[in-house]
Amino acid sequence: MEKRAIAFDIGNKRIGVAVSDPFNEYAMPCETYVRTKNFEADVAAIAKIAQDRGVGVIVCGMPVNYDGTESVQTVKTREFVEALKQKTPLPVELEDERFTTMQARETQIMGGIKRDDRKKTIDSIAASYILESYLTRKKQEVKTMTEQELLQDEEERIIELEDDEGNVEKFLHIATIEYKNAWYCFFQKAEPETEEEEDEVVMFKLDSDNETLLPLEDEQLMDEVFAEFCHQYEDFEDSDEALELDQ
Repeated sequence: MEKRAIAFDIGNKRIGVAVSDPFNEYAMPCETYVRTKNFEADVAAIAKIAQDRGVGVIVCGMPVNYDGTESVQTVKTREFVEALKQKTPLPVELEDERFTTMQARETQIMGGIKRDDRKKTIDSIAASYILESYLTRKKQEVKTMTEQELLQDEEERIIELEDDEGNVEKFLHIATIEYKNAWYCFFQKAEPETEEEEDEVVMFKLDSDNETLLPLEDEQLMDEVFAEFCHQYEDFEDSDEALELDQ
């Protein structure tokens, strides 16, 4: 999410507003819009609030019963959301708001807000909880997606190699480097059984024309290629890219 998000707690009389910080880390309650008796005017006003805030996504709380079933208010809110989608080019997403009003009321009580003043802020506080829920969910989705991509990338880098005795083992491709106008591939066991196997590196010369791996028999060349691999690996470890991957 590159732009800030805005959330609306849509009620029959009032609509609470909350926006995220510039980094989409947390939600901040804002104003409360008092609805008129003109449905179209209310929808247009909410669309304008989102536009004026310069956000990238609109999040609307979706009220449901405690057991997850829909209520009369769910139908009313869905009608408002569908009308809002027609008034704005921004994406509009829904977020479960089952417990947000209760959380907002508890926040007001803990903050010492008098009963008569609670109506002024309860909707915007509820909207902030809706937005907090949305931001947390999105972060988790990104994290899960990243983990899946890493697993998929690793699976794509696994190949099967056969030794002289006909035994087949899975190896993980860890690098391909160029040395003296030739290309060399490096592998480690995908399922090492000992600590020694975890550190063991296997190298082959790449025949790019035939897309085959050729064993290295020249020990001096092996030492030179491995030394170049270690040198390039150390350079990578010190690079900004490596630092970003570690974060």
